[in-house]
Amino acid sequence: MKNLLAIVFATVCFVVTMSAQASDAALKAVIEKDRSARSADGKLQTLSAAEHLARGTVYFDNRSFPQAREHFAKIIDIYASEPQLGSALWMTGRSYYWERDYKRCIPTLARVVAEFPDSKNGRESLYFQGSCHVRLGQNAEAAKLFEKYVVMYPAGERIDGAFLNEIDSLRESGQYDAANQWVERVRDKFKGTHTETNALHARLRMQLYRGLWNDAEATAALILGQAKLAGSMTSSDEVMYLRAFAAEKAGKKAEAMRLYAAIPDKVTSYYSGLAADKIAGGNGRVKSIASVKPTDFPTPHRVEILQYAKKHKIDPRFLLAIMKQESSFRTDAKSPSAARGLLQLVMDTALKYNKKAGFATLNPDDLYIPRTNIAIGAEYIADLKGQFNGMYEAIAASYTGGEDNAARWLNRSKPKDPAIFSAEVGFPETKNYVFKVMTNFRIYKDLYDENLVKK
Repeated sequence: MKNLLAIVFATVCFVVTMSAQASDAALKAVIEKDRSARSADGKLQTLSAAEHLARGTVYFDNRSFPQAREHFAKIIDIYASEPQLGSALWMTGRSYYWERDYKRCIPTLARVVAEFPDSKNGRESLYFQGSCHVRLGQNAEAAKLFEKYVVMYPAGERIDGAFLNEIDSLRESGQYDAANQWVERVRDKFKGTHTETNALHARLRMQLYRGLWNDAEATAALILGQAKLAGSMTSSDEVMYLRAFAAEKAGKKAEAMRLYAAIPDKVTSYYSGLAADKIAGGNGRVKSIASVKPTDFPTPHRVEILQYAKKHKIDPRFLLAIMKQESSFRTDAKSPSAARGLLQLVMDTALKYNKKAGFATLNPDDLYIPRTNIAIGAEYIADLKGQFNGMYEAIAASYTGGEDNAARWLNRSKPKDPAIFSAEVGFPETKNYVFKVMTNFRIYKDLYDENLVKK
């Protein structure tokens, strides 16, 4: 079985590497084509709509958004009656979304909804319009758009997300009664599914935020007793911890300690580690951590990691925790979203920090160089550390889910406790990422000191 798993892992790595190489080759080819497709004054020549879309998509997939929009603008301005228009508008809006330029994103997506309401691009555009308003703090407006999605697209690809975002948008706009009514609507529509569990979890988080400790205990007990946890945004460990947290806040110390102790001792469980800390009064040790193989947690590029971690007062073990999760220490790693190298940096992010890190210019391939990747990545993580007051859970969430999202999740966390913040993380992949990074971090701290010397 181990040999089979090794073959499968090697095959996956090979496929990802080949895909990354193909993507890099396509980007270089398009850049070269564009050099010869410009007029004397540097303006892009008009090509066919299909060719503009093809080249723009290559740039878009590699997160070279200004270059992508240059091609999409040709379609929007010249080929408004061609079938490529919907895709050009959608990717233009989506590029603004990735750049967090939500004010420019919203009208672009609104045009897609108006002109292509029956297409997938139209459905996606309405959903992400709502998401833009959430990120701008315009939660009442976001709630209107998510409700519009529910009405227009009852069988839409994101119907469950629209219902759940409606609950959170109403909550964040202070409309608690309305939010609770939508929880019940979800329970009726999605009864017995993980979406119903997510709605109850949204209610639990809202009750914790409002300090309704007894209500939170009751909701947590309901989730543990009858909800379908598989496939949901939460787990039995998390709900048990939140129930214990509510009991502790309500002054039921003995009951809280009993609940913390009931969380299974698992090295892979984030909340198991936090429960151990609660029981031990801080710095608790998960007993099952003794089963970890130190060889699974190496310290490659130790010199560079220590150099840049100490420069920015970052725990070097956290850099390793991120690196292990992002690339498994592969310098040539490239993700489908065009993140490159050890710390999986995307170009639009790297270009914000390369000069501060000491690199006057930066090309995509430079991110495969370990020292360059670590130096720029450390600058980025140091910036996040300052933004989130050193809360490593928020840094990890921001690293993969975006600063604006992490700031929103932190804003709706009350108290500002790592466990509460982690429960508020709103994307399944981001939440899972936070748990894995923080588990890596806990193990690295158990194995090494702050100079990466083995204990």
